[in-house]
Amino acid sequence: MKALKAQVRGGRLVLDEPTELPEGTEVELTLVEDDGMDSEERARLLKELDESQAEYERGEHDDAFEFLAQLRAGR
Repeated sequence: MKALKAQVRGGRLVLDEPTELPEGTEVELTLVEDDGMDSEERARLLKELDESQAEYERGEHDDAFEFLAQLRAGR
């Protein structure tokens, strides 16, 4: 399932991107609420998430189960 973005214009929802959904396809909309971040904070967060994803893809991460085992062992 792919998320689609839309904006309200003249009381109607207008998609920000083209879609190839078949005619009559039913969609469910969820209102995106303000997260309290300004554009600079959001840009920093997205950059950090991209960097984290790249680290993960390079194998630069710890196994969560091993990490929890170390915590439980008091290391």
